[in-house]
Amino acid sequence: MSNIMIIGGHGKVALQLSQILSGDGHRVNSVIRSESQVQDVEDRGATAVVADVEKLDTDGLKELVAGQDAVVWSAGAGGGDPERTYAVDRDAAIRSMDAAQAAGVERYVMVSYMGAGQDHGVPEDDSFYAYAQAKADADDHLRESSLKWTILGPGKLTDDETTGMITTDPGQGDDAVDTARGNVALVAAAALAAPDTTVGKKIDFADGDTVITEGLAELS
Repeated sequence: MSNIMIIGGHGKVALQLSQILSGDGHRVNSVIRSESQVQDVEDRGATAVVADVEKLDTDGLKELVAGQDAVVWSAGAGGGDPERTYAVDRDAAIRSMDAAQAAGVERYVMVSYMGAGQDHGVPEDDSFYAYAQAKADADDHLRESSLKWTILGPGKLTDDETTGMITTDPGQGDDAVDTARGNVALVAAAALAAPDTTVGKKIDFADGDTVITEGLAELS
């Protein structure tokens, strides 16, 4: 049994991940911003922790993550406001990484997106630019940290059926990169359970025809 903290615990992926991890016997602490979200989180077997990671400094985040065996970052500003996107998706994420290191939390899983990186190619006048750049900067900071990290790169998120089947070699086109949120949650749980094959890797994936555990086991 492990103590696992999910930051951004009320998101669709995070709620499903909470249910998976708690069902596997882990103690899940799910960080949310609002008291109104507590019931949704606790219905999934997690303990709700109400905290605004956008406002917490590194010391505050260190106190938040202390005692955890792993942190999963699944928070996001939701787009729309570039300033807030940078504040949450980049700055708060980076502080959480620094806090995890300071608190002695070794394992860290980042939910990013397929194609994330400094070469994202999104023009500055595109509304997606702030998110793309924020994730690129946060992912880079994680790679340079001492954490045992994994970066998940799902394709276009959907509410399609959770199949437990993926491909780690997605093709081209929208249909080829569709990724059910439930499959993202399963990949996150599987990555936490398989550090030998997932630590130090960015895993791009989409819905496919390979069982998740087999797909992760085949990562080089």
